[in-house]
Amino acid sequence: MKVAITSVGNSLKSKLDLRFGRSVWLCIYDTETKQAEFRQNENKDANGGAGTKTAEKVAELGAEQVVSGDFGPKAKALLEKLKIQMVIFDEPNQTVGGIIEKMGSTKKQQTT
Repeated sequence: MKVAITSVGNSLKSKLDLRFGRSVWLCIYDTETKQAEFRQNENKDANGGAGTKTAEKVAELGAEQVVSGDFGPKAKALLEKLKIQMVIFDEPNQTVGGIIEKMGSTKKQQTT
């Protein structure tokens, strides 16, 4: 499964970006291959509709789940329509790598 994580930078040491539509980077993490790829969010400076445009981009990149600090109402509605699960993570000092680690330990707990 591919997971999109909003990030302020382009490395696993970068902190979570609490803004979905205006996030600077998107980390696309594949839970099966354990590969992470970073993409700049070209919608971060949009005059309007940054959240919905970012939701469309996340879907285009094949993500089934997205992790961010907050989702606007229009982005939330579109993500629900696209059947992309939203995970709200409100720890501002959490790194992308830390979130990936937590996802792995949660998955292990669920399978045992």
